[in-house]
Amino acid sequence: MAGKRFRKAIETVDRSKAYSVDEAVKLVKSNAKAKFDETIEIAMNLGVDPRHSDQMVRGVVNLPNGSGKSLKVGVFAKGAKAEEAKAAGADVVGAEDLAERVQKGEIPFDRCIATPDMMGVVGRLGKVLGPRGLMPNPKLGSVTMDVSKAVKEAKGGQVEYRAEKAGIVHAGVGKASFSEKALVENIKAFAEAVSRSRPSGTKGTFVKKVSISSTIGPGVKIDIPSLLH
Repeated sequence: MAGKRFRKAIETVDRSKAYSVDEAVKLVKSNAKAKFDETIEIAMNLGVDPRHSDQMVRGVVNLPNGSGKSLKVGVFAKGAKAEEAKAAGADVVGAEDLAERVQKGEIPFDRCIATPDMMGVVGRLGKVLGPRGLMPNPKLGSVTMDVSKAVKEAKGGQVEYRAEKAGIVHAGVGKASFSEKALVENIKAFAEAVSRSRPSGTKGTFVKKVSISSTIGPGVKIDIPSLLH
C-alpha cells in the first residue's frame, strides 16, 4: 500500500524540474498522506568537503514556526543554574551523576547544554556524545551561563545542522500538518542560516542543490534563487 502510494506520489513530481519554494511545499504537503504527521525534511548539497576543518559547516537556527518535534533537553549544571534549567523546562538536569549515566550508555536527551564550569566533567564524555553530535559547543550556544535561554530555544524549535561526509546538510523543518506559509518561512530561515555559515575555505558555488520531502514522500528539487534572495 505504501509502495503504491509512493509510486503515485512520484508521478506528481517532475524530477528534471526545480520548483519554486512555494510550489515545492504545496507538492510535498499534498503527497504527505501517511496515517501519522509526517516530518518535512530539507536536504542541502553544499560545495564543501567537511573532512577539511576549514570547510566544516555547523550551526543552529531558530525556526520561526518551531519544528513540531518535542526534544528532550539535558543540562549539566549545579546549584542555582541547575534550578534555573529545571524551571526553564529541561527534561534531565545533573552533574557527575548525569555524567555517570551517560558513561554507561544511557543518554536521556536529544540536545545537551552545559554551563562552562561543567565542561571538565562533560569533556570526559566526548567519546560517547561526540559521535552522536551531542557534545555541548560554545559556538552553538550550548555551553552557556544563560541556561534558561538555551533550554527555551532548544524546546522552542531550534534546529542544529552539520555537514555530513558528502557535504550534505539535512534537518526536519516542520510537519505536514503545518500551513504552507509556516513551512515556507521555516525552510527559508533554515536555508538562509546554512548559506550564511559558508566557511572561508570554500571555493565556487556553495549551495549546489536543495530538495525537500516528507518522511515517506518523494524528494522535490527547489529552485535556489527562489529560496535565497
